[in-house]
Amino acid sequence: MLKKSGIAILILTALALSSCGKSASLPENAPEIEGLTFKERVKLEYADKFTIDRYEGGYSLISAADGGRYLIVPEGADTPETDAKVIERGTDNIYLASTAAMSMFDALGCGANIRFSATKQDDWYIDYAKDAMAKGDMLYAGKYSEPDYELLLSEKCPLSIQSTMIGHAPEVGEKLEELGITVFVDYSSYETHPLGRSEWVKLYGEMMGESEKADELFDAQTDYLDAVSAKDSGKTVVFFYISEDGRIYTRKSGDYITKMIELAGGENILKGVGGEESSSSVAIEPEEFYERAKDADVIIYNATVGGKIRTMDELTAKSNLLSDFKAVKNGDVWCMDSNLFQETLKTGEVISDFNAAFTGGETRYLYKLEGGVSDE
Repeated sequence: MLKKSGIAILILTALALSSCGKSASLPENAPEIEGLTFKERVKLEYADKFTIDRYEGGYSLISAADGGRYLIVPEGADTPETDAKVIERGTDNIYLASTAAMSMFDALGCGANIRFSATKQDDWYIDYAKDAMAKGDMLYAGKYSEPDYELLLSEKCPLSIQSTMIGHAPEVGEKLEELGITVFVDYSSYETHPLGRSEWVKLYGEMMGESEKADELFDAQTDYLDAVSAKDSGKTVVFFYISEDGRIYTRKSGDYITKMIELAGGENILKGVGGEESSSSVAIEPEEFYERAKDADVIIYNATVGGKIRTMDELTAKSNLLSDFKAVKNGDVWCMDSNLFQETLKTGEVISDFNAAFTGGETRYLYKLEGGVSDE
């Protein structure tokens, strides 16, 4: 285990990264580990927030964006002298506070390795997680900032997979480490390319001993992207939702959803809102929204946040400004009710769906609003 001072440094580094979005330098060459012989570095196509180096005997070293190093040790194998945190391959009883990783564990067939969740049953969009919590196979162990230490200790939890939010509660990370629970931080949300997020399945596949399955899963997503990469739809697109208090929110220009729309052949008509390099959502004044978005060819409404709707009248009831929008008049309004942050592994499929919406194809994660605007 790292010394407490070392833990504090890593967590402070994570906090700095979560604030500015910049990563520490990843190693250009495989680090030397006493007693181990380097074998190969795993090729990554889009992800740039981690590296995986493999050593003879089934050992792997994960170097992460926060400067952390994690030695994956085969079950029953000797642990060499190292300053890296040690994780046994295929470990179970994991406490998962990073919802982005759940879809990957599920797809890898390793959902059962997650014993504890920082997300409540009703807040999961992933069926496996909802069902596992309903059956008691996965237990709620408190949110990331207030974990149930007693429960985690009583069931011998060895590993906590956290999102970058742990940087806002460094004392929690320190406490978990003091109790012998290794803290791993998931930086998939800081990948610059949307498929970089999906490529984290290779990291978890390495951790769980399912690297071949991970490669297959990721290749399937790149196939979806390759199929649409040459299809420029020529359509202008606006992605937004309206909150309960009537405020309008869109995605910033540097956000992964905006980039997915662009990869699908669409043009973000609100490009520049919130800054080119920024990520996540941003509020926009109604007047600016109307002037810039009213002529968009396609509307994609984020129903996961703005509330599920089925008809055009339900949409325009949220704001009478929308009745004048070109996409509303033409009936080209789509809704997304799948949580993309939790469905990290489906990035390629969703890009394909966006393209289908722009070009008139079949969709799986989007649905079209029914009817037209009422004349009343």
